[in-house]
Amino acid sequence: MLAKLRRIYWRLLAWVRPESRLLDLVRRKAQALKDELEGKLTDKFVAILFFSMEISFILLASYQRNLRGFRGSYVLCTADRRVAASAVFGNGKMLVKAEAVASPNVTITFKDSAALRRFLFSKDQDILASLLANEVDVDGNLNYIYKLGFMARDLTRRLGIA
Repeated sequence: MLAKLRRIYWRLLAWVRPESRLLDLVRRKAQALKDELEGKLTDKFVAILFFSMEISFILLASYQRNLRGFRGSYVLCTADRRVAASAVFGNGKMLVKAEAVASPNVTITFKDSAALRRFLFSKDQDILASLLANEVDVDGNLNYIYKLGFMARDLTRRLGIA
């Protein structure tokens, strides 16, 4: 219920504030993501990444345009299952869950948090190299992975991290 109220508040805020002011708000709310990327990656990284994407998706119209009409669900986790989060896109919304959703379009299992970071934020995002290095296991459509990588890199660019 609290998450739904927060989403309504953010949508109202998006109506009354210019996007430049909203980007400043997203940068403040996503400070934990910046700290994770610039420091040592922790188990909270995936949840923070999805949370930051969710805020950007709600507040920034230019970020929403990249996802207009997109439907899909993701589960990201490490092999030891210490890092797990899900994102579901559909009907113009993005929902983040702290646990794995049933029947996702793609499940991406990374050897460790560092492999996740290397894959999502590499310049060429070479999934084949990650597969051959045995750092990632993919169950589902690979196109969804490229979409997720684009969204993550776009967010970090907007936040001034990348």
